Amino acid sequence: MSKKYDITFVGHMVYDEIIPFGGVARVAPGSAVLCGAMVAARVGKKVAVVTKMAVKDEHILQPMKDLGIDTFLIPSEETSYNRVLHYSANVDEREMTLLKSAGLISIGDVPELDTTCLHLAGISDTEFDMPLMKGLKARNYRSLSVDMQSFVRHINPVTKNHEFSDVAGKEEIAAMMDKLKLDIVEAKLLTGTDDLEKAAIIVESWGCPEVMITHSEGVLARVNGKTYYERFSNSNVSGRTGRGDTTFAAYLSRRLDHDVAESLKFAAALVSIKMETPGPFAGTMEEVNKRMEEKHR
Repeated sequence: MSKKYDITFVGHMVYDEIIPFGGVARVAPGSAVLCGAMVAARVGKKVAVVTKMAVKDEHILQPMKDLGIDTFLIPSEETSYNRVLHYSANVDEREMTLLKSAGLISIGDVPELDTTCLHLAGISDTEFDMPLMKGLKARNYRSLSVDMQSFVRHINPVTKNHEFSDVAGKEEIAAMMDKLKLDIVEAKLLTGTDDLEKAAIIVESWGCPEVMITHSEGVLARVNGKTYYERFSNSNVSGRTGRGDTTFAAYLSRRLDHDVAESLKFAAALVSIKMETPGPFAGTMEEVNKRMEEKHR
């Protein structure tokens, strides 16, 4: 009998070198996969991770294994290494450089797991391509989703810097997905507008029925022609890195058995707690529920 999972996250594990404005640099395992999987596991979901990385760095998967997450490692010569330089007090102003990459993931690399949701959680265009997405679409998961940072962030072959630009196959990608996540920067690049609702409506018109866009103040969802919005309630932004990954993973987890409005409230409360402390979400369901109650009194 094969094991059943609620959500499977696919993407690179990454060493993040974070250099805060006026602060001291630190290196720690990061990535959209890690941020997302830790959230889903902590809120009680059965989670799998499929990640491409160097076998010698396998120890960085241990925090996920400790939470009961099953990990499937695709061997690569390198583990991705990303440097994030905050050059001003505005945490959204940052220069990112991918110094090493584990390389593209192919459909043959991804085991055929019994999973309700499969989420492509990449941080740059070095992880996924169209043949992979078409192969996954053919497997007919209940929910196939992607973070558009996986394509908007092009890695300059010379400088290795993340360069944000439009994506040639954006309409085709959106049409393949049941859910799609962007932030305000990515939304403007892809749609030409930084009006959250207008951008979401444009992405929806490409054929994706469920679109999420995050920005510094909150998160918007556009689902089957209706718009929902929740404000964040964080008291500081020391844990800004991973905001979008955390928001979407919390939303995906809650959407398995709740409606859109409830799922968005839950995601906004959870990520607000996460943004107050660096690193992946380490809170509890009780804390999230309390934050939701405080905010909606």
